[in-house]
Amino acid sequence: MNIREKLSTIFPTADGIPAEFLMPATVEQTTCLVNGELLEWRGPMEEVLSPVCTAGPSGPSRQLIGRFPLLSEKEALSALDAACEAYDSGRGKWPTMTVGERIACVQEFAWRMKAKRSEVVRLLMWEIGKSLKDSEKEFDRTVEYIGDTVDALKELDRVSSRFVIEQGIIGQIRRAPLGVALCMGPYNYPLNETFATLIPALIMGNTVILKPPRHGVLLFTPLIEAFRDSFPPGVVNTVYGAGRTVIPPLMASGRVDVLAFIGTSKAADLLQTAHPKPHRLRSVLGLEAKNPAIVLPDADLNLAVEECIAGSLSFNGQRCTAIKIIFVHARVADEFLALFSRAISALGCGMPWEPGVVITPLPEPGKQEYLAGLLEDAAKFGGRVVNEAGGTVNSTFFFPALVYPVNDRMRLYREEQFGPVVPVLPFEEIETPINYIVASDYGQQVSVFGRDPLLLAGLIDPLVNQVSRVNINSQCQRGPDIFPFTGRKDSAVGTLSVSDALRAFSIRTLVAAKETGLNKEIITRIVRERKSNFLSTDFIL
Repeated sequence: MNIREKLSTIFPTADGIPAEFLMPATVEQTTCLVNGELLEWRGPMEEVLSPVCTAGPSGPSRQLIGRFPLLSEKEALSALDAACEAYDSGRGKWPTMTVGERIACVQEFAWRMKAKRSEVVRLLMWEIGKSLKDSEKEFDRTVEYIGDTVDALKELDRVSSRFVIEQGIIGQIRRAPLGVALCMGPYNYPLNETFATLIPALIMGNTVILKPPRHGVLLFTPLIEAFRDSFPPGVVNTVYGAGRTVIPPLMASGRVDVLAFIGTSKAADLLQTAHPKPHRLRSVLGLEAKNPAIVLPDADLNLAVEECIAGSLSFNGQRCTAIKIIFVHARVADEFLALFSRAISALGCGMPWEPGVVITPLPEPGKQEYLAGLLEDAAKFGGRVVNEAGGTVNSTFFFPALVYPVNDRMRLYREEQFGPVVPVLPFEEIETPINYIVASDYGQQVSVFGRDPLLLAGLIDPLVNQVSRVNINSQCQRGPDIFPFTGRKDSAVGTLSVSDALRAFSIRTLVAAKETGLNKEIITRIVRERKSNFLSTDFIL
């Protein structure tokens, strides 16, 4: 059976799904967390159709797996009211808590979250088509991230638990929260990327409005009670529905202090410009990327193909850190393409629960048509799909397409495809990929494959001034989470890592006094009698 024949029967029948991976029932997310209460919603609902289809007499069909509320502006503003009331201009219970008390709440949430692992993993598989292995990895990595954030805050607080005396001034410098944070994550890592902003925002003392991504809403359902039971009322509030309906009024209110958004620059621009006081708004943004790989003539091609396959096609290429365009030296292009084509044919394709699966159904409606349009456009300008069955579509499934040779007249040259299409360009002079990177609107990462230390060194120095991470003989990626994750140009605003995120959602603040006898006595008494949570020498172990 050839690849196309296999793809024609890739979806299972309803009774062909293993019992342990079946959705036990549709998930009816009918409540919203506002001010510590789960408020019942009786208005219009949005149906969630899984990208995982089932085969039937009339062909594959998407399965209804749940519904979530389509809130109006009124409900969105109620969530904002609750967050503002809980923050209370910095006087609320949450922002004035000790760091240790906030850490305890976050640890309580992590403990409750772990009990929901199987439910969240199942929903990741069914809602966005992520493989079982990757869904489990996303959950476990998120729990680990919470623990690492707690440890990083403890270390940061230890450094701040002492006084500084300089030029006759006594001071204590700590980090204080910014206010109300609006956290919006992406559909490709709906849990991990959302929590990468949500957790540091919370633990630093901000109150939060959580807006789940459009694809990846239901997986938060098992966690909503954990939010309610772990944090004081109003500290975490949820908003569901169409972003164009519920988000603009939040921003237009001027009461959102931090925008944490991972998505497109176009959407981010609209959100920021809607805020009436932009200089008061702190933005933490993860935006588009068109990360290139450069394969030099002396590269280990087997290694380069292995890393580029993982870099360009993990989770169907639906990652901002994915390799989205590959420059290969003309001398080794034919061999590289042959190896890459064979590697694609060997990839596991199927349903998320199948062992070893890499390529799975796509969750975005219309994505197959968009990708097919990119292939048609490339063909007009001399590009061809070089791998067997590349670009074959079956309902929500799109088989990876390796396109060569790509040139600057094609949409694939500039557009971030965010899917399983891999454009490859030949080059003779190293200035070709360098000039591409310099001219690009994006500057997140690059991967360089080669053996010559002198040649690689000569590339590293200019590239680090164009992108924020240069990967040597390895794919583009985010981790480990202690490393800074950011981008130049239009790819990001702010830096996320375990420690950088704590700084992104806070501001350095100090209490200062002249070194007089009276002031020393006042400060000593406040500290000794533990009258202030900010002015303190308590040391968190």
